[in-house]
Amino acid sequence: MAREIYLVPIEASLKKKTAVTTNWISIDADGQGEILDVDKYAIMRRVQIHARDLRILDPLLSYPSTILGREKVVVLNLEHIKAIITADEVLLRDPLDDNVIPIVAELKRRLPQYNLTSQGQGEEEENPGLRNDMDTGEENEFPFEFRALEVALEAICSFLDARTRELETDTYPALDELTSMISSRNLDRVRKLKSAMTRLTNRVQKVRDELEQLLDDDDDMADLYLSRKLAGASSPVSGSGAPNWYPSSPTIGSKISRTSRASAVTVHEDNDVEELEMLLEAYFMQIDSTLNKLTTLREYIDDTEDYINIQLDNHRNQLIQLELFLSSGTVCLSIYSLVAAIFGMNIPYTWKEGHGYMFKWVVILTGILCASTFTFIISYARHKGLVGS
Repeated sequence: MAREIYLVPIEASLKKKTAVTTNWISIDADGQGEILDVDKYAIMRRVQIHARDLRILDPLLSYPSTILGREKVVVLNLEHIKAIITADEVLLRDPLDDNVIPIVAELKRRLPQYNLTSQGQGEEEENPGLRNDMDTGEENEFPFEFRALEVALEAICSFLDARTRELETDTYPALDELTSMISSRNLDRVRKLKSAMTRLTNRVQKVRDELEQLLDDDDDMADLYLSRKLAGASSPVSGSGAPNWYPSSPTIGSKISRTSRASAVTVHEDNDVEELEMLLEAYFMQIDSTLNKLTTLREYIDDTEDYINIQLDNHRNQLIQLELFLSSGTVCLSIYSLVAAIFGMNIPYTWKEGHGYMFKWVVILTGILCASTFTFIISYARHKGLVGS
């Protein structure tokens, strides 16, 4: 009987799979957050970023700490902080992570730039001197991207400094305990702490190198001025001929008229990065201080290792001295045993007859010879510095 064959049609499961979605949170200039469960292509379309730049934020890929300035965004990859900063919003990856939740709360608290114009209108009429103070305050306010960058830098510096303090708290007592008692348990504990310190030092060093690279290149710092570039694209020249670097965005749109007057008085150059440079220098000094703590800790570990090696060398020398004493004693006893063995043989000697007292004197003289030989060996070793005095 012929066997029936059933053909199973190919289902739609072989179609192209959709991209894996990722949790992001969008925080705008008012501090309002919105959870986004979208794929990378939606993020690329939202902020107009290239795939190679977005790949830097992939946690599955081991990219070093990076701060990149692009045409309309700043790509931030600092340890667990993976963010995309635009002129009016911050996109933060994995907002439910334990290390990211405090950063989200801090961004919501510090990003809003409250409009002081409406609050000060009535006060200006009563006290005209407040007008100059408000104008000065507006000039000193950071753009949106700098406020977001400052929160990220403060968070990563505080995070690494906290890990350093925890490591110091665990390492110094362990080293002191190892110094007082050398054991396999204490050695293994210090080895694990040293490995953790090496990993933490590499992480701190990467963040420090990235900040140092930014500070050394004014063009890279100028790329981080998103508000300046946005204002230059919309209205590059103000009424007095001075560049107006402040955008008409939700961040500071309510203050555009007052900011325009302030920028008309103070002329900014394209390469004026003093504001950002002071911001980066402050956190560079902080991360450099953390690196100095780790360097001091490493030196303390190295000093402890040197002390342990000196102790082990001292014990080794004591064992060598003991071995020299035992070897010298063994040689002397061998001489004594040889004489005793010769006289203990049952061989007839004519000179033994009638001279029984000779055995006693041979034993005494042999003992004196062996003791003299032992004393001579030890004295010679001390004279040459082979054993301690």
